Amino acid sequence: MMEEVEDVVEVVAQEASIIVDILCGQKDKVLEQIYGLLDYNTQIQLKHLPSLRQKAVGIVEYFKTSNSDKCREFLSNVWMFCENIPLDLEIKVFIFPDTENSPRSRNAKRVCLDQMQSYTKAVKLFLQQKFERVTKDVSKEISLEETWVYLRHRNSARVREKSGSTQEREETLEHKESVESLLKTTGRVVVLLGQAGSGKTLLMHCLAQHWAQNSYPSIKLLFLLEFRQLNLVSQPLSLKDLLFRFFLPPEGGDEQSEALFNYILSNPEEICFIFDGYDEFGGKFTDPEKLPIPLSPYQELPMADLLSGLCSYKILPKCTVLVTCRPRDVIDLFGSSAYFVAELLGFSQQQVKEYTEEYFQEKEGELKERAVSLLLSNRHLLFMSHVPALCHVCCVCLDHFLSKEKSQSPAELPTSLTQIYLHILSAFLNRCQGTENCENTTPLLLRYRSQIAELSKLAAYGLENSRIVFLAKELSTELMNFGANAGILSRMDLTCADGSRSLGCAFMHLTMQEFLTALHLMTSTGIPESELKRKLNLKSRWTTKTDPKTVFTDSLHLFMCGLAAEACTSTLALLEGSEDAVAVVKTRQAAVLKILKGFVGTASQTGPKIVELCRCVHEAQDISLAKIVGLRARFELRNIRLYPVDMDALAFVTSAADQMVCLDFGGCSIELECLTIIPNCRTLEHVIFRSRKYDDKFAEALSTILPELHTLKQLEFISGGLTDTGTDKLVKALACCPQITHLDGCFLCCFSLTESDVQPASMNRLCKNLAKCPHLVELDFSHGALQDESVEKLLMFLPLMKSLQVLNISHVQMSTDGTLLFLRLLADCQHITAVELRHQGEAVVKFLQAKTQAATCKLMQYELNSDNVEKLSGILELCPHLANLDLSSNFLGDDGVKRFVDFLPRLRISNSVSLNNNRLSQLGALYVVNSLKICEKVVAVEVSFLWGLGITLCYCNMFVNDYVIFSPPFSFDDCEVEGQHLSSLKSYVQKCSSLLELQYVTSTAQLYLNPIYIYFFNLVIFMSDIHCVTHSTVLEILSPFEFQLAQKDFVILLSVTCFRFCLEGIVSDYHSLSLSLSLSLSLSVLCSLSQNLLSDQAGEMLVKALSHCKGLEQLLLSVNQLGQKSCLSLCEGLVSLKALKKLRCFTEMVTPTYFIPQFKLIFLFCSLTSIGTSDLTGVASCLKHCSSIEFVSLAWNKCGNDVALKLAEVLPQCTKLKKLDLEANNINTIGAKALAKCLESCPWIEIIRLWKNPIVKDDQILRDCRLNFSFFEAPF
Repeated sequence: MMEEVEDVVEVVAQEASIIVDILCGQKDKVLEQIYGLLDYNTQIQLKHLPSLRQKAVGIVEYFKTSNSDKCREFLSNVWMFCENIPLDLEIKVFIFPDTENSPRSRNAKRVCLDQMQSYTKAVKLFLQQKFERVTKDVSKEISLEETWVYLRHRNSARVREKSGSTQEREETLEHKESVESLLKTTGRVVVLLGQAGSGKTLLMHCLAQHWAQNSYPSIKLLFLLEFRQLNLVSQPLSLKDLLFRFFLPPEGGDEQSEALFNYILSNPEEICFIFDGYDEFGGKFTDPEKLPIPLSPYQELPMADLLSGLCSYKILPKCTVLVTCRPRDVIDLFGSSAYFVAELLGFSQQQVKEYTEEYFQEKEGELKERAVSLLLSNRHLLFMSHVPALCHVCCVCLDHFLSKEKSQSPAELPTSLTQIYLHILSAFLNRCQGTENCENTTPLLLRYRSQIAELSKLAAYGLENSRIVFLAKELSTELMNFGANAGILSRMDLTCADGSRSLGCAFMHLTMQEFLTALHLMTSTGIPESELKRKLNLKSRWTTKTDPKTVFTDSLHLFMCGLAAEACTSTLALLEGSEDAVAVVKTRQAAVLKILKGFVGTASQTGPKIVELCRCVHEAQDISLAKIVGLRARFELRNIRLYPVDMDALAFVTSAADQMVCLDFGGCSIELECLTIIPNCRTLEHVIFRSRKYDDKFAEALSTILPELHTLKQLEFISGGLTDTGTDKLVKALACCPQITHLDGCFLCCFSLTESDVQPASMNRLCKNLAKCPHLVELDFSHGALQDESVEKLLMFLPLMKSLQVLNISHVQMSTDGTLLFLRLLADCQHITAVELRHQGEAVVKFLQAKTQAATCKLMQYELNSDNVEKLSGILELCPHLANLDLSSNFLGDDGVKRFVDFLPRLRISNSVSLNNNRLSQLGALYVVNSLKICEKVVAVEVSFLWGLGITLCYCNMFVNDYVIFSPPFSFDDCEVEGQHLSSLKSYVQKCSSLLELQYVTSTAQLYLNPIYIYFFNLVIFMSDIHCVTHSTVLEILSPFEFQLAQKDFVILLSVTCFRFCLEGIVSDYHSLSLSLSLSLSLSVLCSLSQNLLSDQAGEMLVKALSHCKGLEQLLLSVNQLGQKSCLSLCEGLVSLKALKKLRCFTEMVTPTYFIPQFKLIFLFCSLTSIGTSDLTGVASCLKHCSSIEFVSLAWNKCGNDVALKLAEVLPQCTKLKKLDLEANNINTIGAKALAKCLESCPWIEIIRLWKNPIVKDDQILRDCRLNFSFFEAPF
């Protein structure tokens, strides 16, 4: 019966904040109903308040000062019209008399509230009783507020596909919380991860017990369900059946069930579900995307569908869900749903000590002290004890060990997890002696061998069939009693599929079932080696979407390896029991070690599998195997959580090898106490810590062990979570570590403060400490922020850091003035080799150990105004050894460039200046060209427009070797005044008395706006006016477009003699070609007429012109339309070109039937690629006349064996030939063998490429390494 609350005004005052929250969540019409209870003036006043919460507060304050009748009426309206009223408040409001004409039945609601309250009380009592049963043997009181998890939000599960390519888990930010806080925030899905024995089940019962004690008032109902029980359900269920059949059936039958379920559906935010032990579930949760739509809470669904719908909020959204599982199973829980992951932390060393002391509390003082001392001093036991269940196991083991064998020395303590379980098995069996004859000296394992065999068989059966719970009828009463008395089995009440209750049992812990299964595999008869191999596989902590769901098999492989240790042979032989037991056991042990050794050479081992391999080797205690595993030069352990037992195994393996090793902990989650194990890695030379998780506490813990790492030479610590405090700790530790030394100029020490905002005072302290580090090579401030004052402090100390090679300031937020400060290093520090700064991009300062003779400066992508340019120029004026300066993409504009050019004569630059992409007009380009006149040291200016014509001007200066490169973008708005700019350009050029090179290069984009003829017309005028410049050596006109030029234009354009003549994609008028060639080729060394579609008439002109080119060395005629007659004439004309060294012809140009059957040349290079015919025997034959040729390509011509046979005949006469390319032809094995045989007499040939030919390499002769059949065999 509910207690009556006499003072209704007191209820309003007590529940004021809750009532305000309720009113804030209601619709406008509900508030209008409430406003009707207020006086007029108050209504007007409240309605003018700006926010809904202020209005709700005003309403509640009004009734807090009203009389009882008004308060009663107010609460009655709240009860009638408002939604989502908490149960406790409804109960308090309900006891007041109702108003007339109520729209709802108070009696019906009162019955519902009574049923809800009675069921809640029953649930709380039920959960408290379960908690007492679960914790009856727990030595230490559970403190949820002192048990910690790392909580992170996951938007989706990162997985690996089955393709075999490893996809590392994305590193996400996480923060530390207590387990107690997990239920303080409702309306979310949380997955609690923990390795086997971490106490997940115990903590869930503890959370439920805290709820039962009213610790979480926002949760009105809590359901705790165990997957081991849900495995027994095979038929589809509705949510209602799941809750009231497999949790706690209501005493009121169907009527109460219906009322309770209606309340749950109406108030999901007040309901919490805890599902414990997903790793024990026989299947996988169904992908939420594959669930039926719509999904009703009344719908009967398979268990995997029902639970998936609940956890993905397809059913009962806004409820609170907490699921526990082992780490590797989280990947298939929720598909793409958003959820939180809380990873359970193990015991700290202090907690291990406290637990051990409480366990031995009732023992005699000497035994207690010795037990604690042994556990803390034995590193193997201590590291295993970080897992709470294993800490208890170690205590039981020590208790049995010390009580039974007081004479044993610490050296005989177990050194592996498997050996501990063998001891605890003996300890459990010791409980079964009872009143038996104490003088019985028969070993316990021998005495109870048959019972152990039966239990091991049951464990293996369960593992094979994904069973952890067994019905009483599945094993004998004697075996159940024996297992329960020993503590190996736990009796339990089971809910069957039909809702009935029965007795069952399970092993005391999943790891005990795995251990007994391993015993069964190693001692039972009829176990073939194939079965051992099937069971022994490395577990990855990453999983794939297609991985089958495996139940509780995290430790089986470890126990199998542990039982293969030599120390376990006698115990296994005792349990095997046959006459040749030792031989049988040793055979099994050898088989396990053989399988384990086979994993060593697996190329596809990821970081998690490497850790598991080390764990297995450590369990096996095999030094020779550890040496093989430890031969890795680098252990990459990326993005996984590492436990103390993992680190202990790594130390065991790496120390066994005779070589130095690197440990890469990129993105790994590592407990601070794990760091204390690293000094046990006696051959550690290089260690990498790279993660945003590594904060000041991590840095402090690392700094304490650095002096103990005597072999460490290389340290990389990169973290965005570090502040000045952690930085100072690390820097001081590094200053005291002379063992971190410089070796062969390699990068040895990287100090990183990425994503940090280092304040000026902290920068001062930091740099003082860093200056003391004799081997600091890289300093990294990337992705952070630096104030100008911090930059100044840094610059003061950089010259003192003698070993520094790289300063990384990429993506650092700082002012333009701060950026320019870094350029002062070029003047202040003589060790600078480069300063490369990009705004919000890659930015580094590079140092040399010796004084530099020349430095490079790059300042790009900043918005520099005229004042910035003046300040920049003033800084650069002080730099005595600047070789290259790049000021690209700084939005200088014409004015900025003009100001810079004015400063140019004062700058001591020895090589080049680049001003690309600075938004210049053609007028700005002329400012730079003017530098030819005002700065006598400038020898070249290249001006190119990104979207139009380009002009290159070069001249010679006898005294300097500066080279100025200039490439701004071009604006189409200026195209109509192109002639004007050419006129201005001409006036500058005419003053350059020693002009050597003039290039004219067209680009493609101009054709979008103007016909290209305009530009050539302007160019012709320009060239005619500077015709007096007769020393020009190069003329290039390049365009991929077809157009014609008038004869007079070409006559004027080409009336200067050129050493390099290039008209590509330009000429189609053969008269123009004739005139131009006759004027220009007489002294040329290169002629390129590619991509001009030249006809036979043009070919005839070309042949005539070539007769005057006695010094021509290269002829390029790719992509033209010369016929066979022209080709023959051309080939005959080539005979007179005694200097010709290179001929390139591509794409259907010549017919080799007419190809130079008798000419003799000093060719060095001949390429006839994809020329449209396979009849190249004539070409092959004429090569015997080319005694100097070095390269021949007949690729992509579909040549057959006839060409290969002809080549094999003539190649011995080509004594200078180095490379022959026959790619993509039809040469088969016959032709390949002829070429291979030819190679025996041609030692000068380096390679014959035969890619993409139908050749079967089935003959020894084809194995000559100079025959290249594949891209992967050798470079060409």
